[in-house]
Amino acid sequence: MMGDWQVHAVKYAERNDRTRADSFLFDDAPETAHPMDYFMWVLRRDDRVILVDSGYDSEEAQARGRPIRMDPAAALAPLGLRPADITTLIVTHLHYDHAGGLHLFPDATLWMQAAEMAYATGPCMCHETLRMPFTGAHVCEAVRRLHAGKLRFVDGDAQVDDGVSVHCIGGHSRGLQAVRVRTRAGWLVLASDAAHFYENITARKPFPIVVDLQAMLDGFARLETLASTPELIVPGHDPLVRQRFAPGVAPHIWRLDPGPVAAPR
Repeated sequence: MMGDWQVHAVKYAERNDRTRADSFLFDDAPETAHPMDYFMWVLRRDDRVILVDSGYDSEEAQARGRPIRMDPAAALAPLGLRPADITTLIVTHLHYDHAGGLHLFPDATLWMQAAEMAYATGPCMCHETLRMPFTGAHVCEAVRRLHAGKLRFVDGDAQVDDGVSVHCIGGHSRGLQAVRVRTRAGWLVLASDAAHFYENITARKPFPIVVDLQAMLDGFARLETLASTPELIVPGHDPLVRQRFAPGVAPHIWRLDPGPVAAPR
């Protein structure tokens, strides 16, 4: 067995104009403010680098009226990474905030659930409500990567590298996958949007953007089976991640692999 992975959470955007109604179905305080952070994740071991998701760029930010703090490629610079260094990119799903920067990493081979490509290019996209989180150009970039021989399809669970695996959860998007990483603290799970917030899991509260509610609810328990401890499940958008884990090499980066330094408030 080879060594453990370093894991960094890289924040590139935030939205502070949200309420709990934007985050939870059937909430008791729907008008209460509930901010959201936007992350990518970097896995490193020796000379191996894996990027999990790609964020979205300034053009997409302007189109959606959702500003970014920094360009996703520039956000990786404090880790000593250039776009050309990214040759493996796990796409948890094709929503704009996770696949909107694929074009920024042209040398990367993408790892994606086949179900996600089928969903994003299939009849469900005839419904505006289901299409809303996707942007056609991002889906087309994934298709271009496929035809360039730079896309690896997964059907369910698969090993990407020693100590790194992906696991189809679904729910929020048909082919949404979480990432399991072996770290010195144990098996850490990057939930991505299988759990936007800690509260999604702890209170079993679904997120409102959902294609399969049962899969989303079942997914919360699946995340718990994949992680060594519940504390090693990292939600995809929760600002509490910044309190729970230690700061990294820059103000927008946090180090996850040593495990949490504090319980979330």
